[in-house]
Amino acid sequence: MLEIKNFYAGYGQSQVLHGVTGVVQPGEIVALLGRNGSGRSTLAKAIMGLVDWQGTLRWQGQSLQGKQTCDIAYLGIGYVPESRDVFPTLTVEQNLLLGQKSHHKNSRWTLQDMYQMFPRLHERQHTAAGVLSGGEQQMLTLCRTLMGDPELMLIDEPTEGLAPKLVELVGGYLQALKARGIAVLLIEQKLTIALTVSDRVLVMGRGSIVFDGTPAQLRANPSVRQEWLEV
Repeated sequence: MLEIKNFYAGYGQSQVLHGVTGVVQPGEIVALLGRNGSGRSTLAKAIMGLVDWQGTLRWQGQSLQGKQTCDIAYLGIGYVPESRDVFPTLTVEQNLLLGQKSHHKNSRWTLQDMYQMFPRLHERQHTAAGVLSGGEQQMLTLCRTLMGDPELMLIDEPTEGLAPKLVELVGGYLQALKARGIAVLLIEQKLTIALTVSDRVLVMGRGSIVFDGTPAQLRANPSVRQEWLEV
């Protein structure tokens, strides 16, 4: 379980998160919604140790205070940034293999699993990642993180800029995570996919959580949607 309580974070003198509190239970997919600038990406970066923070942050009962990003990853938290970072001179398959943890010999995920979810990666397995399309790089980043066999994945805007067909593939990827009991904190702008795959929804506004409930409860709450989500 990921536990966040009275959580503050920001960049230098600029405070972005103001007392965020929430949990992600084992095997649960939680959609983190909000307008651009609401603090969603900052929360993911802070959890991964990329942004200074104050408050309580615990993973499976263990405090993450002072942990380096690599240590947090080895504890079982995977991170897919919005920037779709890949190693451009390495092939698709080399990127995927870099995601493996050397001491995890019994990972739930294999190269074949990745290629089955995204057949395009199989076709491009010997191609340098730097020449892939944006959509292909997104697939690769999602799969490389999964190769580390995380218990929780933080996924930031996985469908941003993708064609509808690729959005469907990402939806299938999220369903595959859910079927294997992997918890997900999903930062997403597209309400349709977020509400379809998630068990619970958090809405962030001005650096705080302003709604915590089920997808059905959010659908039934037009005032929250109008104030914090709709343009």
